[in-house]
Amino acid sequence: MGEESTSNSKPDDNNATNNYESPVILNVYDLTPANQYTVWFGFGIFHSGIEVHGMEYGYGAHDFPISGVFEVEPKSCPGFIYRCSVPLGRIKMPPSEFQAFLENVASEYHGDTYHLISKNCNHFTDDIAQRLTGKGIPGWVNRLARVGAFCSCLLPESLQVTTVKQLPEYHPCTEEDGSGSMSSTTPHEPTESDDGDQDKHLLSPPVGSCEVAFIREVQR
Repeated sequence: MGEESTSNSKPDDNNATNNYESPVILNVYDLTPANQYTVWFGFGIFHSGIEVHGMEYGYGAHDFPISGVFEVEPKSCPGFIYRCSVPLGRIKMPPSEFQAFLENVASEYHGDTYHLISKNCNHFTDDIAQRLTGKGIPGWVNRLARVGAFCSCLLPESLQVTTVKQLPEYHPCTEEDGSGSMSSTTPHEPTESDDGDQDKHLLSPPVGSCEVAFIREVQR
């Protein structure tokens, strides 16, 4: 009977492991409606977040030396226009373990250390993707920052926060340029930003029922 009990426990263990499995998805947003035109020339200004276990995690700027990592409902980050989603892989990690992992990473991404060229939201998602799957995000997502590091004149003088637009459809992006879902976005008039620092992009206030919750960090 002991052997029978042992053999019956193995499927349960496998099911428990499968319950912890989650896709890792990169959700990409337009920072400006002008992306509809510039993306065809190989450039765009994008925000991105990593979706794991049913929530999306991103990195944004604020004025304090504490975590700038936040969570929102997938494809609903306020202040940006959802463009498309890119599957990056799958992980087998319990939600509690993932939360501990994220809190540890958050200590490396304070809101006051955000920089448009050297440490932006796309650097964060690329780092998370590398740690979880061993695969980074597509190069086109952060291309402008890489080019801007060598030729800052290509960057706009300021980034205006646009009204968030949530699109329920799932739009898979190509890894080359992300232009596959171009027709899904609609231009919006930019709103004025109170932040004059062009190296930071502060999160706008939540729109509607969408809430932003910052992830606490592990104290070192």
